[in-house]
This record gives sequence, C-alpha cells and structure tokens, in this order.
Amino acid sequence: MKLISVLLTFLTILIFSLPAYTMNKNGNTYIRVLLGDKRPSSNDLERIKKVAAKTILDGSTYHGEIEIWKGNEGYFLINVIQLEDYVKGVVASEVGIHWPEEALKTQAVLARTYAVAHILRNRTRSFYDLTSSVFHQVYREDKVTKEVEKAVQETKGQILHYNGEPIMAFYHACSVEKTEDPKEVFGKEFPYLKPVEVPLTPSPYTLWEKKISFETLEKALSMNRIVDAKIASYTTTGRVKELEFSDGKNKKLVKTTELRRLLQWTALPSTMITSIKIEDDGIVFEGKGFGHGVGMCQWCAFQMAQEGKNYKEILQYFYPGTEITTINENK
Repeated sequence: MKLISVLLTFLTILIFSLPAYTMNKNGNTYIRVLLGDKRPSSNDLERIKKVAAKTILDGSTYHGEIEIWKGNEGYFLINVIQLEDYVKGVVASEVGIHWPEEALKTQAVLARTYAVAHILRNRTRSFYDLTSSVFHQVYREDKVTKEVEKAVQETKGQILHYNGEPIMAFYHACSVEKTEDPKEVFGKEFPYLKPVEVPLTPSPYTLWEKKISFETLEKALSMNRIVDAKIASYTTTGRVKELEFSDGKNKKLVKTTELRRLLQWTALPSTMITSIKIEDDGIVFEGKGFGHGVGMCQWCAFQMAQEGKNYKEILQYFYPGTEITTINENK
C-alpha cells in the first residue's frame, strides 16, 4: 500500500476530453439537474419556459438557468448550471462543510466524476442528467462555504478514470470494519471497487438503533400481518443480505437492499444489521454504518485526512488502479 501511495503522489495528471454536447456556447461543461425527489416515469414532457433567476425550492436556493417542464404527472424543474458550481453544491451537501481540506477535495473529485459519468450516459437520452436528491447526489447551492470553494477550485476539472472512462464513483456515509462488494448491492463487479478495511471514525452512525412499526413494514412489504423477523443470509463482508418476515403461517424473504429502498433509505441506515428484536408495536433493528457501503466511506475519508493522508492517497485506497484525469473542456 505504501508503494501505491508513492506512485500516486507522482502520478501525472492526464487529460480527458468531453464531447461537444456536454458544453455550453462558452466551452464550459454544464449539467442539467432535476430538482427535488420526484422523477417522471417517462421522457414525454414539454419544456414550457426557461428563466435565468434565483429559485427557491423546499427551502433551498438555486441559481443559473431554470427550465420548467410539463408532463402528465405535473411540472418539473431543471437547474442548468456549470459543472464546477454544481460540484460546490454537492460537496457542501454531502459532507461536513468544515471538514479537513483533503476530505473536501476527495469529495469534490468524486462528485465531479459521478456527474461526468451521468452526463455522458444520460445527456442524449433524457431531459436531465441526474437529480438533486439521494437517488444520485444531494445538491444544494446555499450551503457553500469558503472551505468548500477552495477545495473545488484546487481540484478543478479533476475526475477519476479507469481504462480511459470515468469510473462509477459510488460512495457512502459510513462503513464499519469493511466496505461492501458492489456485486452485493448493484449486482455488478468493478475492477476498481473491492471491499477494503476501514478505520474507526467519529461518525454518529458507527452504531445505531432504529424502531420500525409493524404498520410501516407491512405497507412496504405488502403483507397483511407481521409477527416475526429474522436474518436469513449474509453478504461476503458480513452485512445482512436477506431478511425473513413471517405472519405466523407464511414467510416472505426480502433482500435488505430492497427493504432499504422501500423504506426510503434512511429508516434503515445500512444493511450491516447486528440484531433484530420484536416488540409489541414494531421491530427494533440494531446495526452499524450508513449507506450502501460501496466505494469511499465519507467518514473514513474524514478520519484519514485527520491522520495526514492527502486526497490522492485516500482516493487510491478506495479506488485502486484508477487515475486522476483533468477535463479538457475546450479541446
């Protein structure tokens, strides 16, 4: 690992050219962000207005162009903004705004990489590139600080790539002991995403306890009655792969990743469940960590930065074999 760190320190920053359709008339990369949690079920929408004005949505302020689209399901707002300004909003929303500088730089590179990968994948087939919610990356403009601006500026244009392509820059809030295998969560393997051991961190989600009512679980699982639950299987890293629920006669097996989705993610912080306890009005889950567990652990990056690691070393630890590329916008 020391050799890898040394090699990374002297890594030559390569140039990655973006297609013309990712840029505005000034040659700058822009991104199209669907604001809010609601996503349309199809792309059969009509753009009815475009304005350049400050917009307030759910208590958050957005600048840049705002496009209003109308479809059968209602109205949707698209924030069209330069990539670097978007990255600032993601860094400020995804991690602590006063975290160590190297941790902020790490998040900036990942946020930018994640965005570029989605621009290249979605720009020609959808009216937006990604959303502003936890479905992709949380993006809010009004939380940006000087520390965040500095971290984004000092990593301007930098993304991670593997074999000439931007990586799938998965990351999550907190892992304990070890990160997760992407095959267990996304059903696919990536050569640069392997489970790695992680340090202890001061994360508030190192240990957690959540009580979920029977009513909530029954609605999520389409069951009329739940009287029991138990762990059915584990992933290769020791997280819970499947849970078994029973109504007293019949049993239902559900993947824990799917249950998290059905419960809107935060109700069950992670799949690293350590115990299940049945109570009169619900089920108490105890566990560790927060998020899907794949890729960089944000709180681990915080701890590694506190211990003196720079952002390149942190990125290489969680995404071995990748290289830093600088976007060439005007080529």
